[in-house]
Amino acid sequence: MPALAIPARSARLQPAAVLELLKPITWFAPMWAFGCGVVSSGRAVDGRWALVLAGVALAGPLVCGTSQAVNDWFDRHVDAINEPNRPIPSGRLPGRSGLVIAFACTALSLLVAAALGRWAFGAAVFGLLLAWAYSAPPVRLKRNGWWGNLACAACYEGLPWFTAAAIMAGALPDWRIIAVAAAYSAGAHGIMTLNDFKSVEGDRQTGVNSLPVLLGVERAARLACLVMALPQVVVIGLLLGWGHVGHAAAVAVLLLAQAGLMDRFMQDPRGRAPWYNGTGTTLYVLGMLVAAFALRSGGVA
Repeated sequence: MPALAIPARSARLQPAAVLELLKPITWFAPMWAFGCGVVSSGRAVDGRWALVLAGVALAGPLVCGTSQAVNDWFDRHVDAINEPNRPIPSGRLPGRSGLVIAFACTALSLLVAAALGRWAFGAAVFGLLLAWAYSAPPVRLKRNGWWGNLACAACYEGLPWFTAAAIMAGALPDWRIIAVAAAYSAGAHGIMTLNDFKSVEGDRQTGVNSLPVLLGVERAARLACLVMALPQVVVIGLLLGWGHVGHAAAVAVLLLAQAGLMDRFMQDPRGRAPWYNGTGTTLYVLGMLVAAFALRSGGVA
């Protein structure tokens, strides 16, 4: 691995560069999952909007934003190859400002989580530990695509869903909520693989064994599709078993639509990964919301 240089070009911190570091586009997934957790809890939001909005902020801009700052700091040598215009390798965030921002966001996340109660605080601690373990040595889970993607998938889908349901109920969520959240979290492992196709060369050069590096692009793409599809089949089976036939049918239709898109994606995995992220992944998260409404309508306590 090349030496980790400390960028130093600009003397001032640029607000636009800080926002770019935190990657707002990545906040959608955990915020959406938190919303699904709120819906699935079956609890009324009336009078608790401040709590819900604070939870959404915790899941997205705070914890997810922290993970992006941590990742960009410890990946600055990789980004210098794959994305040299990123804020840190380009010098728009000078010196160790990227690391300072990561620590500051971590502290702010913990403060907000503590104000939301023990369930939010415990979940935030777990998520932040995974965020740092994913990127920072000596653990650096992202060096292995199996473990790294698992950590990301848990933080993006399962953890915020569980957290929201626990906050709304003030207790451990019903096992059905946990089962559905875990299934969609497992499927998100495939979504994380889609994100690795853009950085194969840099990953290979710097010793990051993403699944496209370990398995090759085509095999990794097939695995991503399979990993995304199978948990949805499990969710369909669970919903049918619980008597939610209409909701199960809706998730099945969404899965069939994804299958058609997957076929086109497999014709050019590297070129069409961003396209599939904007189409197939959208259908995937719509299925999450359908399942959340099924849990709500089922009177989950």
